[in-house]
Amino acid sequence: MDDDATLTNFKVLYLIAQLCGITMIILVISLVSIHFGGVGWTANPRLEFNWHPICMTIGLIFLYGNSILVYRGFRNVNKKTLKQTHAAIHLSAFVFTVFALITVFDSHNLATPPTPNMYSLHSWLGMGTVIVFGLQYVAGFTAYLAPEWRQSLKVAYMPLHIYFGLFGFVLAIASALMGITEKALWAIPDYSGFSSAGVLANCLGCLYVIFGALVVYLVTESSYKRKPLPEDTILLTGSNQ
Repeated sequence: MDDDATLTNFKVLYLIAQLCGITMIILVISLVSIHFGGVGWTANPRLEFNWHPICMTIGLIFLYGNSILVYRGFRNVNKKTLKQTHAAIHLSAFVFTVFALITVFDSHNLATPPTPNMYSLHSWLGMGTVIVFGLQYVAGFTAYLAPEWRQSLKVAYMPLHIYFGLFGFVLAIASALMGITEKALWAIPDYSGFSSAGVLANCLGCLYVIFGALVVYLVTESSYKRKPLPEDTILLTGSNQ
């Protein structure tokens, strides 16, 4: 396949991924707003919980996926800017994730009677995802931005950074699927009757899978890899030769 055709294929799949991601966010907001009563704060723990799926979808799926795609999507931007953008999107995802965790623990602890925390497989995998995400961010930031590790260590760590970045993203998708299934079974009385809420929840879950599959494919297909720019070599070597 020639370079022009490869780039065209990449752009089409990248656009589809973004459309899936945006639709995914619209669907989760619609599901919460139309079928689960909207959102609230600590005065109404049941409605405060509804921030959790919204913020996790935006943070640990959409933003996380796009932070991974940065190096493929912005092909004509220099490596230093890409690293800073990658870190900034990750940080935004982390902020959404922290807020999502606060709302779910509040909704459990402030309920009458209180609901137990961290007993379901969804919560175990979800917390595992957050831990992997957080450790990955700290390690990547210190290795490649500040204070930066020695070059040999950065090179040695890169395969692990890539692997655990994708592993955390896939784990986030799996956790989200468990979470939306739990919510549907508990909060949609006629789920088995193909109710509109149930169908919407299922469509949301399918979009999680499609978005995740597209992100993983786009970043693992070798022909879509960004070609280094001349300034990237200057940044690495300190030479303009």
